[in-house]
Amino acid sequence: MRPAARWRWNGTHNQYHQWLNGLLHGNLGRSYRTEEPVSTLLASALLVTLPLTGLAALLTIGLSVVLGLWLASRPGLRWLLTGLYALDSLPIFVVALLLLLLLANPDFLALFPTYGLGMQDDETSSIVYLLSQPAFLVLPLASLVITALTEPTLQLVSALRHEAGLPYTQTARAKGLLEKQVLRRHALRNALLPIFTLFTELVPNLLAGAVVVELIFALPGLGRLLADAAATHDYPVVLGGILVVLAARLLTLALADWLYQLADPRLRIGIQ
Repeated sequence: MRPAARWRWNGTHNQYHQWLNGLLHGNLGRSYRTEEPVSTLLASALLVTLPLTGLAALLTIGLSVVLGLWLASRPGLRWLLTGLYALDSLPIFVVALLLLLLLANPDFLALFPTYGLGMQDDETSSIVYLLSQPAFLVLPLASLVITALTEPTLQLVSALRHEAGLPYTQTARAKGLLEKQVLRRHALRNALLPIFTLFTELVPNLLAGAVVVELIFALPGLGRLLADAAATHDYPVVLGGILVVLAARLLTLALADWLYQLADPRLRIGIQ
């Protein structure tokens, strides 16, 4: 009869502890495929992904607030709400491919470029080239915004309609304010409280969507880098990319807590 296996501590001279020690010193290792530092690869990819996801997050937040206020003040537009529910059921790759077929097709409307960043010089960084050629971002940006817009908009409409039935909004109407003024000046701030978490989750969710979008539109960003690294078993790059996504998640959760306290002073520490 074989003796039961016992756990033994073999010290810190192993691959995991060496990687962890390097991480604490800002060293994520080197790519198995290219032998380049992982931090250099991630930095180059983020120069494309951060402008894309940052602009998508800002546009989604702005459009969802405007659209939410408009729909909440017009309860008769149920067909538009139905359209938003239908849009929410579409995967991001379907939306991206539809935009390609409709707006970047020589047989239909060839309004935007379809592939990569075009003729980019080796000496020009991706971020500088993107700023000078924004047309390459239009379709990827539209894909991310369209798929991310529905959930915060519907949640905001529901929250605004709930707030519109409370006594303080009825008092505002009794003072002669129009419905859109009541919603914008009084109900919006309270309605945004349950939506803050959705807003702050946009960046990590958009980073996940960027994997699909960057593959479809051949953008040299973080999503494409991680997909290629996973396909070639380039584990240091995969681990580094996952750490970037986790860091973005933690930062956005901290931002949500700060926004809650900013919008509602009663939530601040020490205030009962």
